[in-house]
Amino acid sequence: MRWSQTFIPTMKEVPSDAEVPSHQLMLRAGLIRQLMAGAYTFMPLGYRVVRKVSQIVREEMDRAGGVELFMPALQPMELFERTGRKEAFGNVLFNVEAKRGDRNLQFALGPTHEEVITDLISREIKSYKQLPVTLYQIQTKFRNEERPRFGVLRTSEFLMKDAYSFGASMEQLNEAYDAMYNAYCRIFERCGLEYIPVEAESGPIGGDASHEFMAPADNGEDFVVRCSGCDYAANQERADTGRSSSIPARVEDAADPQKVDTPNAGTIEDVSKMLSADPSTFIKTLIYSVSKNSADASNGEHQPPKVGYSVSSDSSDAGSDENNPPKAVAVLVRGDHEVNEGKVRRMLGAASLELADEATIERVTGAPTGFAGPVGIQCDYVADHDVALITSAITGANEKDAHLTGVIPGTHFELTETHDLRNAVADDPCPRCDGTLETVHGIEVGHVFKLGTKYSESLDARFLDREEKKHPIIMGCYGIGVSRVVAAIVETCHDDGGIIWPKSVAPYTVELIPLNIKDEETMTTANRIYDELSAGGIDVLMDDRDHRPGFKFKDADLIGLPIRVIIGGKGLKEGNSEIKLRTDSEATKVPIGETCEYVRRLVSAD
Repeated sequence: MRWSQTFIPTMKEVPSDAEVPSHQLMLRAGLIRQLMAGAYTFMPLGYRVVRKVSQIVREEMDRAGGVELFMPALQPMELFERTGRKEAFGNVLFNVEAKRGDRNLQFALGPTHEEVITDLISREIKSYKQLPVTLYQIQTKFRNEERPRFGVLRTSEFLMKDAYSFGASMEQLNEAYDAMYNAYCRIFERCGLEYIPVEAESGPIGGDASHEFMAPADNGEDFVVRCSGCDYAANQERADTGRSSSIPARVEDAADPQKVDTPNAGTIEDVSKMLSADPSTFIKTLIYSVSKNSADASNGEHQPPKVGYSVSSDSSDAGSDENNPPKAVAVLVRGDHEVNEGKVRRMLGAASLELADEATIERVTGAPTGFAGPVGIQCDYVADHDVALITSAITGANEKDAHLTGVIPGTHFELTETHDLRNAVADDPCPRCDGTLETVHGIEVGHVFKLGTKYSESLDARFLDREEKKHPIIMGCYGIGVSRVVAAIVETCHDDGGIIWPKSVAPYTVELIPLNIKDEETMTTANRIYDELSAGGIDVLMDDRDHRPGFKFKDADLIGLPIRVIIGGKGLKEGNSEIKLRTDSEATKVPIGETCEYVRRLVSAD
């Protein structure tokens, strides 16, 4: 392709509204242009990268046994109602209403395709003989992102590869999961992207087990917790700590806690300043409204530990229903730590977990938000391991504008067991070895889930076994953000001059730069090399614009093609071209007659 015949609108200045390097460079290099918040046009140069990443994804998915299809982005809302994900997605789900005749129909723009693919399979798969099968697509997804930012890293419309496996047994699910996991490793390696597979939460997708694939990046919005001593890695939502429970002995003849006035100080930050106390000496008490699965409520499994005052569930709790009303549960963590709601939900066996409303907080504490504490609280409570290690704590007094000092866990409030309920942080012990944990920022580029039967049961996707008995199909789900992979490569592969593309995904492999397009010898030589390389199947972009060499070199650094071939000037008079890798500081002089062969060797080199 000749630069003059394509559309690459580069920019010299850094856009003021671009926050991270990938956003800045993709705009400056002419890869993308914004239509509105959360929606971008991929320009010709950028779309070539998208296509190359997509091709790598297709090749590895096919190699792993996936079969490609293409499903509608427009989906009937009724499917999301059947699986319960209309409420789970909330405002993230694009809700579209359309009038057809005298009917008002509700649709969703697909955020993913679990419902659509499961509905399809429920109609087509009837026997174990048709299983296993893994289907995938590369399709546009839509999510009503609350705060679109960072260019195409967080958008409302994005390109995604999603795959779904269907099996008759856990063995078939595990085989498909492993095949997809390994395919993801090959995909990211071929894309030239550093990645870390980490244990993860399933979130609104659901399921029993999952891994995220994270690209380490200083500006990544996710936190990866990993151990340098072993291969343990997890996202912060999932990461365990190597701490253990240590229940303190009751302190006999301990002085009673002292109540202190803390007017208008309802946060640990405010109270710590007022009392000149370190947040690590506080016990943070958060009240949650917890709903159980109906099955759990009926058989008594996963009930909250009775470590404090216990109240029976009642209909006054927000969001209650007749069969299984939510229950208030207090979660205790050290004041400088953050509650990990995923850990709390799993420990309690909760179907849903959310911060309690003001009315519930006042009912169980007798005070407004900000003054809760474990001493005398009127609900069950659960405590993190570190709470037991505080010898004299500051807590809310369950009274407006008041806190308690000198609170001793296990003495002033009952404490018979503790749990891992907080976010892991740097220097926590590793749960797998004797090492310590570290945290790094990362960009999520892929996610694999073992879904189990969540969707097949909701949408009646069942198969007959050898004995003609019906069972729900066992599913897995596997996603890669294709457009996000492109941005992650730019975010992690650049220097002060611009992008540094890996050869496998570069929009073009070679940039050919004739220094003076008005010089006949220069253009004759450049056109001959361009034709020969192109005929050999090498992607070449020739900068045939009438600009000064320095201008062209800056654009060459900015768009970041792997190999640069310079024709003209003193070098041509000496019978040489100048060939430079994007990562090299100096060019190599190569005889004109050997230029194409030299370039071919560079292209084929690992």
